[in-house]
Amino acid sequence: MKKSLQGTFLTILFIAAIAAITGCNKKNDQTVPIPVPIINPIVTNVTATTAIVGGRLGSPNLVTEDGICFSATNATPTVNDIFISDTLAARWENKITGLSPNTTYYVRAYAKGELGVGYSDVLTFKTNATAAVPTGTVTTFAGSAAGTAGYAEGTGTNALFDGPQSIAFNAATGKLYVTESFNNSIRTITTTGATSVVSKLAIGYADGNLATAQFYGPKGLSFDAAGNTYLADLGNNIIRKIATTGTVTTIAGNTIPGFIDGAGTKAEFYDPSATAIDASGNIYVADRTNNLIRKITTAGVVSTLTGYRATGGYSQTTVPGYYDSDAANSLFRTPIALTMDATGNIYVADYKNNAIRKVTPTGTVTTYAGGIYFPAMLGNPTGVVLDAQGNMFISEASGRIIEITANKVLYVLAGAAKSDGYVNGVGATARFNNPQSLTLDGQGNLYVADVNNNVIRKITIAVQ
Repeated sequence: MKKSLQGTFLTILFIAAIAAITGCNKKNDQTVPIPVPIINPIVTNVTATTAIVGGRLGSPNLVTEDGICFSATNATPTVNDIFISDTLAARWENKITGLSPNTTYYVRAYAKGELGVGYSDVLTFKTNATAAVPTGTVTTFAGSAAGTAGYAEGTGTNALFDGPQSIAFNAATGKLYVTESFNNSIRTITTTGATSVVSKLAIGYADGNLATAQFYGPKGLSFDAAGNTYLADLGNNIIRKIATTGTVTTIAGNTIPGFIDGAGTKAEFYDPSATAIDASGNIYVADRTNNLIRKITTAGVVSTLTGYRATGGYSQTTVPGYYDSDAANSLFRTPIALTMDATGNIYVADYKNNAIRKVTPTGTVTTYAGGIYFPAMLGNPTGVVLDAQGNMFISEASGRIIEITANKVLYVLAGAAKSDGYVNGVGATARFNNPQSLTLDGQGNLYVADVNNNVIRKITIAVQ
């Protein structure tokens, strides 16, 4: 009897131990999530029958397979539809072939794990009706055809520039405006290519009439509805206004590089490089070295719209980095250019993050294209502009001019990455040398400040 009780007791211990182990394993299984991948919201190389779609893993735990699944009929495709598996990696790209022309497709990234299959959000795109794709034809619009640096007014290649940095189209005057670093000037160009000077003086800082006003490395330009000019005077660390009457005033900043929010000259900037204006007349500034986006009200009061500031004692320190978040916690790394859409969202060329970031009117930041999760998509964007249909155009320091359509399809219009040169031509045969800014005229033509070639290039876009 005693032996039987002992055996029973041991059996109970054994069963309890097995239950504990089983329970522990079950608990561990429950804590291992189904892997959920993230799909690249930008589709590249779309033709009538092909497209390239990418994804990345949000959680790599116990992933055994990943890839892309797609369908023309199932709006939430699964691996039971057509799928392409890929070598396991933190991110991947798949070329989808054999598609039907002029057809809408639904795509999801997938990842398989021990507990099943995880899917990304659905990406929708439409194939082209024909094999033709948007392509840019590049010509020299103004500046020496030999790329010679200098200063001369003239028409077309008879003009000379030295370091054209920023370019913008003023709808009120119908002219292109160009800022130059080494000539320290502001120039205009008519639609026929005739240049003239707005301001060309020695480096300095002086408000007043354009005949006596001085600038120091003027950079990003924008215009209000009346045609007044607003520019980031980078070397002086201030924001200036040039009224249509020719009077120059300082809107904000005091020439001291730093970071202070406040009214007018109490505020401080550090290498401001771009401006944009909303429908209410508020000015937004890419405060480059501070890694912030600043806002200036019509009363001249400066605040920080978005970007992280570390507070300590009586001072604040700005922080570079990459983080999509709310206004107080987002991070940028060298924001260099701005554009706005019709609803007041700002798009930022985030140079060192290889990204275009989207900033809402309340300062919330998301990544529109590129970024550290898809770093190969963009190469140091230096300029960004939107057309009336929501198509985005981007210049890269690496040498390409890109279009991202309103449907988030990316096309390389002209140039080639990491292939500096000076060649006019069609598509990938064209060459640029550190293009720094771009703008659209009223006819849909694109203009690029090709800084190291000392010229303004024109790109005519056509489907071919």
